[in-house]
Amino acid sequence: MAKILICDDEAGLRAVIKRYATFEGHEVMEAGDGMEAVELCRKNNFDIIIMDIMMPELDGFSAVKEIRKFSDTPIIMLSARGEEYDKVLGFELGIDDYVVKPFSSKEIMLRINAILRRAAKSKPARSDEDGHVIYEKEGLKVDMTAYKVFVDGAEVNMAPKEYDLLFFLIRNKNIAVPREKIMSEVWGFDYCGDDRTLDTHMKLLRKSLGPYAHFIKTLRGLGYRFDG
Repeated sequence: MAKILICDDEAGLRAVIKRYATFEGHEVMEAGDGMEAVELCRKNNFDIIIMDIMMPELDGFSAVKEIRKFSDTPIIMLSARGEEYDKVLGFELGIDDYVVKPFSSKEIMLRINAILRRAAKSKPARSDEDGHVIYEKEGLKVDMTAYKVFVDGAEVNMAPKEYDLLFFLIRNKNIAVPREKIMSEVWGFDYCGDDRTLDTHMKLLRKSLGPYAHFIKTLRGLGYRFDG
C-alpha cells in the first residue's frame, strides 16, 4: 500500500508503529535521527513520514526544513511537548499533522490513513493546455491544478495543508461553511485533532494571502466563508 518512513531515536516506539503499519500492509523504513531521515528521503520516495522533534544529530524541525527543499511528502510530527509555539513552527515548515506523546497505536494509524486518503484524493492533476482550474479575484490568482498561488503577481509558497484549505474554501465560495465540515473535508472524517488545528492553519493561510486575507470571513460560532 504505502511506503512509510518512521524517524525517532526511540527504537521501541519505532517498533510499535512499524508493527501496526506492516499489519495493515504498509512498507516501513526506519531512521534513528534527523540526518539519517533526510538521507533516506533523498534516496526513496515515501508516501508519508513520521518525524519526532527531539533527536540527536539533527532535530525534527531541521530535518523537516531540509526535506521540504526537495519533497512535499506528507509529514506527521511527534513530540512530548504540546506547546502552541512548537505546533505553529511545525505547520509553518509544512507538516500535515502534529501528535503529542503519549499516543495510542490506533490513533497514529487513524491519522496516517486519513492523510494517505487525502493525499490520494487531492493530488494535483497533470497540466495540459486547457485543464488548469484557475481562480482570480483582484490581485489574487490561484491555480488549483498546478498548486500555485500568486499575490500581486508574486508566487507564494505555502504549506501543503494551506493549499488544501484554500482550495476547499474557494470551491465553496460565498457559502457559510461550518467548522466541523471544514475539519472533516480537509483533515478527514476520522481526524483526531482539536479546533485549534483549524485556527492555526487559518491564521497561517491569512498570513500567506497578505492583502487578500480579508476574502476569508470568520463567522462567529459557525465557521468561515470565502467571499468570492
